[in-house]
Amino acid sequence: MKPYFAFQWHITDECDQRCQHCYIFSEDACKPIDAMSWEQMEEVFANCLDFCQVHGRSPYFYITGGDPILHPDFWRLLELMKSQEIPFTILGNPFHLTDEVCMRLKALGCEKYQLSLDGLRETHDWFRKPGSFDITLEKIQTIKRAGVRAVIMTTVSGTNIDEIPALIDTVVENGADVFAFSRYCPTSREKDVGIEPIRYRQLLADCDRKFKEYKAAGCKTCFNKKDHLWTLYEYETGDFQIPDCAKPGMIYGGCNCGNCHLTLLPNGDIYACRRVQNSKVANVFEDRLADVWACQMERYREYTKFEKCSKCELLAWCQGCPAVASGRDGNFYAADPQCWKEIKEGN
Repeated sequence: MKPYFAFQWHITDECDQRCQHCYIFSEDACKPIDAMSWEQMEEVFANCLDFCQVHGRSPYFYITGGDPILHPDFWRLLELMKSQEIPFTILGNPFHLTDEVCMRLKALGCEKYQLSLDGLRETHDWFRKPGSFDITLEKIQTIKRAGVRAVIMTTVSGTNIDEIPALIDTVVENGADVFAFSRYCPTSREKDVGIEPIRYRQLLADCDRKFKEYKAAGCKTCFNKKDHLWTLYEYETGDFQIPDCAKPGMIYGGCNCGNCHLTLLPNGDIYACRRVQNSKVANVFEDRLADVWACQMERYREYTKFEKCSKCELLAWCQGCPAVASGRDGNFYAADPQCWKEIKEGN
């Protein structure tokens, strides 16, 4: 079977929230981008399939926005993907989900629907929109009744880090199929995630203990250890070991940027990663994705440039989060601000 390649496709910036940490609206000069026309969407889709054919990959789409369901051709796009039997996940809001909508999503091939919870009720509603916390929890079951997997994603920052363990309990109690978190990426509004490295390691330890307790109790929620610093934590605790068969120079894990992921914006701009604000590499209406991947994306695969990670034995499996590092000073290869590992000179 061909390996999957992930396209995170922002089909519109239209959204009925204005989240405090949203990268669409946070940048000083940022303005929402008009949604693609149907003809443009067809062109992008064909470009993506051409890419996969050239590079021997199977396409997987993460359809998002804004809130993608607000695009006038949202359903038409899903029908196009269904006709090609291409799987996809929706990253969206809870406000327009009904049993009928979710059943239609399932019929068209939607595997997962991802919602966000960024703290307990007061904190989440401050981040996103009053009432959003309760309706998000409510819609977990709406999604599940249709046979779609309900995913809860949390953006961790100094504002909500103390609430994450209790939030895990809430997510489990409400029956989410998957829970994961990643860190807030600094923007022009602020240049710091607000978390000291040792505090972040403590969060991972607290969550790891809770994850293992739930697993032992037969909990059906899957805990996706999305942040790459989990690799460092598990290396220290013995849950991860460097394989004896590992080959020097090979990259086995860590950041997908430059590896198996591209982001497409509503105006056709191609980003190595949407969370890396300065990672635009081309435009899908002007460039062939297959060529962009081989040429312009090469600079995101220069692993020896990582200022700290290149000296670490875990380089091939971790690399931290370059988006968080880049958000602080614009340097993709800078040290991850929350990485607590000390690298001795000469390593």
